[in-house]
Amino acid sequence: EVQLVESGGGLVQPGGSLRLSCATSGFTFKDYDIHWVRQAPGKGLEWISSIDSVRGRRIYYADSMKGRFTISRDNTKNTAYLQMDNLQSEDTAVYYCRRGVTYWGQGTLVTVSS
Repeated sequence: EVQLVESGGGLVQPGGSLRLSCATSGFTFKDYDIHWVRQAPGKGLEWISSIDSVRGRRIYYADSMKGRFTISRDNTKNTAYLQMDNLQSEDTAVYYCRRGVTYWGQGTLVTVSS
């Protein structure tokens, strides 16, 4: 069974940082691209970043995330990460990792507030 489990969300003050993890199982992790998306309260899904399979040589970010968010992966741990720095209130959302369009984690809530 394919599983993706996000963790690392929580409450953080504006300007703070969080590192999200996406632990996976049930498939050969290194063979698949991984994506991060988010959904802010009352809004639609927003793509954040993608990292290609194997060595993660191709990385893409939404323009609004460039310079603040960093995606990475550790194929030895079957885990992807999203480092988020200088968080702002507009980053408050549920964050999901995704494999393809079919497999999603349950999401982890990030709340940026003073």
